[in-house]
Amino acid sequence: MQDVQLKHEDLGLTNEDVLAMFETMLMARRLDERMWLLNRSGKIPFVISCQGQEAAQVGAAFALDKNKDYIAPYYRDMGVVLHFGMTPKELMLSAFAKAEDPNSGGRQMPGHFGQKKNRILTGSSPVTTQVPHAVGVALAGRLQKEDFIAFVTLGEGSSNQGDFHEGANFAGVHKLPVIIMVENNQYAISVPVERQLGCAKVSDRGIGYGMPGVTVDGKCPLQVYKVVREAAERARSGEGPSLIETVTFRLTAHSSDDDDRQYRTAEDIAEGKAKDPIVLFEKYLQDAGIMTESLRTEIEERVMAEVNEATDYAEAAPYAKPEEALKYVYAPVDGGDV
Repeated sequence: MQDVQLKHEDLGLTNEDVLAMFETMLMARRLDERMWLLNRSGKIPFVISCQGQEAAQVGAAFALDKNKDYIAPYYRDMGVVLHFGMTPKELMLSAFAKAEDPNSGGRQMPGHFGQKKNRILTGSSPVTTQVPHAVGVALAGRLQKEDFIAFVTLGEGSSNQGDFHEGANFAGVHKLPVIIMVENNQYAISVPVERQLGCAKVSDRGIGYGMPGVTVDGKCPLQVYKVVREAAERARSGEGPSLIETVTFRLTAHSSDDDDRQYRTAEDIAEGKAKDPIVLFEKYLQDAGIMTESLRTEIEERVMAEVNEATDYAEAAPYAKPEEALKYVYAPVDGGDV
């Protein structure tokens, strides 16, 4: 774990930078909360939550170059994709599965992010496939002599899949500019982390692939920013990949189709909520004299206005036409649509 006394000034971050981090974290949380309400009211089919992991996501994203780096996010990474340019309106269009959804035109489940203009690699339902994809993009960049990093995220449960090991090994052998960040939220659906790993930490696996492994407090965006920035500098200088483990709590059930009360104790859930990363970071900003009550109100009102606008727009937007079901699935024939 990293120094809990770390200050944003030590990292070269301005007050405006950390306020932007907080607002992005809050936007992810408020969008997620709204999606749960919409799901429970029968308006959207599915939610897979980012709650509890926003600090890790936003801290990491701010340490990258969103104008040139590629990201391969996993399904909880709303904080990452918001920073890289995906808008609340676009995320809501995806949740409602509307035709304007930029990820898939309403064809994929929410959380399957993909947007070419912002260098967000398309995700897939089988977990961990994004790791070899990110490694392949990094290899392509090297072959084409381009200067960018491939950043990929996954849950700790996914780090037990073959795709993780193959991707990490290939990146290590070829010293590719890849950052693999495992968001350890303590549960792989219902399986607790102590029943997933034979080692003490996910980061212990890094040495087997010839890369440094670091475990960091995922509840603090500054600590995550620090280690991801260091990994980015390492990658850009040709020193190869890094494995980062951010330890977080999952504040919700695995998804809207799961009931975590069947396998988690009330004490476990209460402990996670007592360490809510948004509350902790807000306190840091208050103690630093950056966040005032009036500023907090202003940010909350701005975020909620955007969430409301995004919800109203997406709910009213049209679904894809039935005749477009095969669009983007098969290549056009003789200039036709399908």
